[in-house]
Amino acid sequence: MIKPLVIVSKKIELKGEVLAITNQRVLFWETQKSLILSDVHIGKSAHFQKSGIPIPKDVLTTDLERLKQLIIHFKAENLIIVGDLFHAAYNKDLDEFKDWLLQFKKLSLQLIKGNHDKLSNQIYAQFHIEVFKTELQINSLKFVHDAVTPGNDVFTISGHIHPGVFIIGKGKQRIKLPCFQVTENQLILPAFSLFTGLNTQNPPKNCKNYCFTEDGIFEM
Repeated sequence: MIKPLVIVSKKIELKGEVLAITNQRVLFWETQKSLILSDVHIGKSAHFQKSGIPIPKDVLTTDLERLKQLIIHFKAENLIIVGDLFHAAYNKDLDEFKDWLLQFKKLSLQLIKGNHDKLSNQIYAQFHIEVFKTELQINSLKFVHDAVTPGNDVFTISGHIHPGVFIIGKGKQRIKLPCFQVTENQLILPAFSLFTGLNTQNPPKNCKNYCFTEDGIFEM
């Protein structure tokens, strides 16, 4: 059991829709009662462990406990997962995820498939996941896994690149922080899983970086 999360949120307007950025790597869309997240990579830790790489056994358990707290806090009824919910072939992590889902009788899951989501259709059906091959559009928001050149008629929300920024502190120390990258027509989500790297290269032009820590959000 991880300690209770400190959940901080900041509302932003995207093409007429109001969503809340959080310091816990998710968006919350109140009118849809939906949490929006990307790059959970369930199965990654077990995949590495199977290859003999010493990865802590509680990586997935911690990620799922964080997600549980967010679902309860926001009273979410739906998860919109913008790709890479899973990481590899079926392994023991997926059994843990299946057991974890049992506590949420009315929670629905919508998955826009990412490059790692290569399980069979039968497995997605076992998890009661509604799958979209390339995109899902709700009102003026379009959800895709990898960023595309956004049009003017919709706002694109994507994941995939695990965005981060360098912060220069005292003594010119540099630290990396995850962030949401937002432009006029797109938002790129941070990876939800803590077991991911950060990409600080080639941010979109004219983007705002909403960085966050365990107890706050700030804009760069």
